Amino acid sequence: MDKKVSAVIFEGSQPKSRVEEMMVRVREAALLDNLEKMQQVPFLDRVYLHTNRPELVDPAKELGVKVLLNYTGPDQFHYGRELQAAVKQHRLERVFCLNGAGCPLVTVTELNMICRKLLHREQFVYTNNTQSVDMIAFTVPENFDSAELPAKDNSLAMTLRDQLGLEMELMPHTLGLLFDIDTPADLLVLSEGPFAGLRTRRVLDSLGLDGGKLAAAKAVLKDEYEDVALIGRVGAPVIERLNALLKLRLRVFSEERGMKSLGRIEAGEVISLLGLLLDHAGLESFFDYLSRVARCAFIDSRVLMYHYKYNFSDRERFLSDLGLWQEIEHPWLSEFTRLAGECPVPVILGGHSLVSGSLWALTCELAPGSD
Repeated sequence: MDKKVSAVIFEGSQPKSRVEEMMVRVREAALLDNLEKMQQVPFLDRVYLHTNRPELVDPAKELGVKVLLNYTGPDQFHYGRELQAAVKQHRLERVFCLNGAGCPLVTVTELNMICRKLLHREQFVYTNNTQSVDMIAFTVPENFDSAELPAKDNSLAMTLRDQLGLEMELMPHTLGLLFDIDTPADLLVLSEGPFAGLRTRRVLDSLGLDGGKLAAAKAVLKDEYEDVALIGRVGAPVIERLNALLKLRLRVFSEERGMKSLGRIEAGEVISLLGLLLDHAGLESFFDYLSRVARCAFIDSRVLMYHYKYNFSDRERFLSDLGLWQEIEHPWLSEFTRLAGECPVPVILGGHSLVSGSLWALTCELAPGSD
């Protein structure tokens, strides 16, 4: 077979605080772990890394990667235009694309599966998530260069399907194809579990993260028929998996799935029933109610943040995920974080990845052999 798949990876960052730098260090280690796996995939012709991080140039080149260094910061980065430029520059026909820390636990077997699927299909897009893409493979259509692609990768799969006419198929739900590193909550799950690659594990071990709350939540998950609250952009596959593998009573409130890819954040249309409850009950009463109905909770707090039109920095969001309320300047977020930490039951805060890939990882850890 003379057809080949080319990988395009974008990894850029400009950390402005200690917690952001921590995230970047783990992301870059995970990227290098993935690049090493890609060396073992015979169907991958070339791997192109587009980055603004000089630190990645030499280690990536040592792994056989073509590195293109630019200094465009994340705030100026337009995903769609950069992808079009990369496809044109490298004359690509079949593209496997991911962000630097996208799916850090993907296996060589899964990478081979993705490439084989792409090699045997035409007018085709293969993604791990329709509305929040971390990993995507597609055949390049004739009108790709002139298409209006999204500024962020979340909605790329829908654009390729709805505007360019590619046939979409979802990748299987596995640990390797779902887990992503988006927030410190994901770092905690990775740090406290057995799945991290060698480079990633070394960095995680150096961070000294406090896994006490997560350990308490895992103890609840391992128990029998305890009530567990899942709040935020919770998807059906995670609910089904938890019910199938663990003996739980789930209390699920899922809202605002697709708020990024559907443009609801930019339009100011995000609305949360939980937020409306907080308006009436207040934060203290909410966490009191939560402790009365659940033994632990996993909360995708970004829905609440956008409900209130708060445009928090990465630093503030990440500090909240780590429970460091004393370092947060914004009074609402500081109080929300403090009360979550003081709740009588363990409350784990994070983003969408917490209530998707990270919960999936916890099921793999607590029910071994279940991936």
